[in-house]
Amino acid sequence: MMQKNNYTVTPLKPEHVRQMAEIEKLCFSEPWSEDTIRDELDTPLSRYFVCCEGERVLGYIGTRILLDQCDITNIAVHPDARRLGIATLLLSELEQTVRPMGVTVLYLEVREGNTPARAFYEKSRFIPVGRRKNYYSLPTEDAILMTKSLEDE
Repeated sequence: MMQKNNYTVTPLKPEHVRQMAEIEKLCFSEPWSEDTIRDELDTPLSRYFVCCEGERVLGYIGTRILLDQCDITNIAVHPDARRLGIATLLLSELEQTVRPMGVTVLYLEVREGNTPARAFYEKSRFIPVGRRKNYYSLPTEDAILMTKSLEDE
C-alpha cells in the first residue's frame, strides 16, 4: 500500500466496485459493468489497484499478468481528480508490485486520438510500437500499442 498526500493506493476490494463502475461511465464510451469489474476480483491473472482519498475512489489501474508481461487493460481517473498525479501513483504502485514477480515489460493500447493519455504514457517512458486497426468502437478508431521495459530501470 502506497500513501502520498491524502491519497492511498490499495488493491481493488469489493467495496470499490460501484465507484469504479461510475468512473468507467464517465471515462469510456463502452464502460465495464459492475458485474464485469467484480468478476476481475476472482480472475487469477488480474491485478487492480485503486487510488482513494478517504472512502472516495479517484482512479484505478487494471492489468493482466502472464509470465513476464503485464497488459494494462484499463486506467482511469475521475474527471474531477485529473492532473493531480493519480495516474502516476497508480502506475508506480503497479511497477513496484510486478517487478518482483518477474515482469519485464508493460504494454497497453490507447486510442489514437486520446492525446492526453498518449502524452502521459510517453512521459512515463512508454514507446509506441504498433497499431491495431479499428480496435475501438463508439467511435471506430485505431489503437496505438505502447510498451515500457522494466529492465532498463
